[in-house]
Amino acid sequence: MSAEDTYQSAYKLFNNKALQYSERFLHFELYHDTFDILLQHIKAEDAAVLDAACGPGNISHYLLQKRPNLHITGIDIAPAMLQLAAQNCPNAHFQQLDCRNLDELKAGFDVVICGFGLPYLSKRDAEKFVADAAAHLSAGGLLYLSTMEGQYSESYWHENEAGERLFIHYHEHGYLQHYLEKNGFSILFETRKEYKGTLNSTDLVLIARLTK
Repeated sequence: MSAEDTYQSAYKLFNNKALQYSERFLHFELYHDTFDILLQHIKAEDAAVLDAACGPGNISHYLLQKRPNLHITGIDIAPAMLQLAAQNCPNAHFQQLDCRNLDELKAGFDVVICGFGLPYLSKRDAEKFVADAAAHLSAGGLLYLSTMEGQYSESYWHENEAGERLFIHYHEHGYLQHYLEKNGFSILFETRKEYKGTLNSTDLVLIARLTK
């Protein structure tokens, strides 16, 4: 199966399961402390934030509860996710766009967030995402990334009880750090979380600042 087939499978599944995803993760607290740390580094109350692969707006929703003056733009490939995001975050702006095509955006940002978009991106596309994020960030801008950590070679097709398939890309700290440094980022914070759910995983969270 081609790489594009893996992306189409992800699109179909997330579009079909948008409501269930929103109900599961809109108020999910496991990563809230990492969002708080991100907010500590955002100095401007009206900072421009891009929430890439935003899903139902769960991260945007949390950030706006804490900092209602943030200017948040969310992008996602799945229309059903965007519809829920607009309901969950009426003060944010959302548009349909594949996060692999970040270079199509014209606006600049102070912060770029990609919360668990990377597990559905190949290694090559993850590298491009970091480069595109750097190109869209203002000097000193922040990048928040979270992903399932593991050996890339162990990425695999996951099939649920309904027979729906989703390709999971594991990503490695070493090459993510390399991509960040190559594109002018310095890591400010990193942590790991143990997630217990349909897919048990060790989740890696990185917050980096653009230094050049």
